[in-house]
Amino acid sequence: MSKQGQVAVIPPRSDRKTPHDYDRQRYRQRNLIERFNKKMKQYRRIFARFEKLSTSYRGFLYFATTLIALKQNVNRT
Repeated sequence: MSKQGQVAVIPPRSDRKTPHDYDRQRYRQRNLIERFNKKMKQYRRIFARFEKLSTSYRGFLYFATTLIALKQNVNRT
């Protein structure tokens, strides 16, 4: 924990002489979120906000999330 009460989430570089502690669980969660956001960027329709109604936008968001999950499951088998 730093002086300001913050916890490091990103691991230190491997060549650092005195490595600092970091929260491995938070880093894993952050990494999952960043990977998911990268996959969502393939669906330009979401980031460009073509759907003006919140229900339509949410529907396409669920649809894109389902497609990503299905692609991930197909790649595992």
